Amino acid sequence: MIAETVCSAVAAAGLGIAAVTAYRKRFLMAVRLTAYSLVPLGLVMTGAVEWAAETAFSPMAWAGFGVLGGAWLLFMTSRAVERRTGGTRKERKAARAAQREAVAPAASAPSLGAAPATRQATRPAAKPRKAEQGEDFSDIEAILKKHGI
Repeated sequence: MIAETVCSAVAAAGLGIAAVTAYRKRFLMAVRLTAYSLVPLGLVMTGAVEWAAETAFSPMAWAGFGVLGGAWLLFMTSRAVERRTGGTRKERKAARAAQREAVAPAASAPSLGAAPATRQATRPAAKPRKAEQGEDFSDIEAILKKHGI
C-alpha cells in the first residue's frame, strides 16, 4: 500500500515538472518527463509494484536471486577461462591450421636462388649449403646475431 502511494506521488510530481517545462517552451523535454512520470503510475496500475514489494520481503525470492547470481558467476568464469586458454580444442586446431596456411612454404626460396625440386629432394639434409658466387650474407648474419637468432 505504501509503495503504491509513493509511486503515485512520484508520477504526480513528475507530471507537474513536465507541465512547468512545457510552459517554458521546452516541449521535447516535457514529453520525455511525461513519459518517465507515467512509468511508475503504469507499474502501480498493473500490480507490478505490489508483486515487487512482496518479492522484496520473501526469503524464497532472495534464494532465487542468489541462485541466479551463482549461475551468472559460473557462466562468466567459464567464459574468462575459455578466452584465456584460447577456446575449445576444435577452435585451437582451426587456429593452428590457419597459421600454417598463412605462412608461405617457399618464402625463403628467392634468397636461396632457384633450385630444381628434384635436386633439393635428393640432397642429404646433413650437408650445409654453400653460398653461391656473388652472394654475401654477412650483413644478414650480423642482423640475426644482433637480434639473438
